[in-house]
Amino acid sequence: MAPADYKVKFKELKSRVGIDDVAYSLGYRLDRKAGVGRYIELVLGEGRDKRDTIIVSNRRDKASQTFFRRDGSKGDVVSFIRENLSSFNVIGLTEWQKIAKVMAQFANMPEPDYDRDRDYVRSASAPQVFDPSRYRVKELDAANIPRLFAQRGLSADTVKALAPFISLVSDRRNENFNGYNIGFPYTEAGSDKTVGYEIRGVSGYKSKAAGTNSSTAAWVADLSHGNNGLVRHVFFCESAFDAMAFFQLNRPRLGEDIALVSLGGTFSDRQVLGVMERFPNARAYDCFDNDLAGRINGLRLMALVEDIPLKITKTPEGLMVEAKGKSFPVSPDRSAYTQFEPHISVRYRMGQWQPPKDFKDWNDCLLGKRSSIKILPTKHDRDDNLAEQRASGLKI
Repeated sequence: MAPADYKVKFKELKSRVGIDDVAYSLGYRLDRKAGVGRYIELVLGEGRDKRDTIIVSNRRDKASQTFFRRDGSKGDVVSFIRENLSSFNVIGLTEWQKIAKVMAQFANMPEPDYDRDRDYVRSASAPQVFDPSRYRVKELDAANIPRLFAQRGLSADTVKALAPFISLVSDRRNENFNGYNIGFPYTEAGSDKTVGYEIRGVSGYKSKAAGTNSSTAAWVADLSHGNNGLVRHVFFCESAFDAMAFFQLNRPRLGEDIALVSLGGTFSDRQVLGVMERFPNARAYDCFDNDLAGRINGLRLMALVEDIPLKITKTPEGLMVEAKGKSFPVSPDRSAYTQFEPHISVRYRMGQWQPPKDFKDWNDCLLGKRSSIKILPTKHDRDDNLAEQRASGLKI
């Protein structure tokens, strides 16, 4: 079947892609001590670093596979991929496009060509709409801070400073878990109405509330006390925990003219543009992870705020970028922005404030959890750092 004729059918893809296939690719391992039968347990991390455990049913029948956690969360392969979408280097305008591409890769089927085929929306299940009545919501009590924050290295002072932008949420429809998780409310430009939550819980649990608007909304902590026009610096991160860690580590150098943003991993163009509409006088900062996905996110952010159409292609050596009739490689081991600048003129509407090179993300930096592969600074790195500091409006 030619790619141009290919239409996304999630039911067919699910028959070829198992939850265990996806989990193993993400680093989960089989816990044989828990038994191997109709159900298997897959664990991410070991010992104190255990970050997640899922129980998978129907291991021999991919089409029927489902998973659940002991906190009551559950789903199928589509929802599992959605939880971990930021771990896959795929590009698309919506979450459904990206999920379809991931599933096609695992199924060894042609990736959908969305320039020619728009019928994928009809073949996927109808998107959910966030229903706020489904969730019990409590304000975060500064006198009774959940231990999960401390486990992620976040201090009581940091939590208290950002408490107005954090909630405790409980899903009324979850019959297996009636406790509260940490919820980071998503809002859209020009509205304080909550249209979803980025959710974090114990044992590495992470998800989004059903129907969360991840197309035009994001978690935004505006520290200007509502004076949007006074915000000068907007820091984009892949998760709310990363944003909080960034804030804690760099707070002495930050003022109140800032906003912290979590896009929840992969993001849509309208999420970024909507955030920048809120803060018309601000400069965007790439605070994404030090991995290939983070470099792609940084390039996409730059393209949006600088209004430069570009195409990004993965290569064995890293990335190939096409923009304004030029094509050039970008190494994931170096600052993407400073590799882009010699080829394409930019207006410096975006800065970079990424984690130190020894760490994958800002939360790992806060925890002192170094990457397994240490990238030593090179002359290029030193030149990049100097160029970033000269171009940046902040003294970093």
